[in-house]
Amino acid sequence: MELEMAADELKPVLNRLRRAQGQIAGIIKMIEEGRDCEAVITQLAAASRALDRAGFAIIATGLQHCMAEGGQAAGDRDQMRTRLEELFLSLA
Repeated sequence: MELEMAADELKPVLNRLRRAQGQIAGIIKMIEEGRDCEAVITQLAAASRALDRAGFAIIATGLQHCMAEGGQAAGDRDQMRTRLEELFLSLA
């Protein structure tokens, strides 16, 4: 399954991923500095949520594209539905 997305659709996802990248760099620094375990875990959870949300945004955009292409054969729709369901579950 190929999800074709325009750059403007990906911009919020890229911004979210860049924030997560900054959070992860911060987490690494916290660990290297021997920071409090609770603070590290809190930041790990925030970075994890940011990554999950980016994944969900990509899948939602893919769903939007699939729905717009309503002329697919029933077998193709079923296959697409199954694949998108698997993608959602992979993030759970």
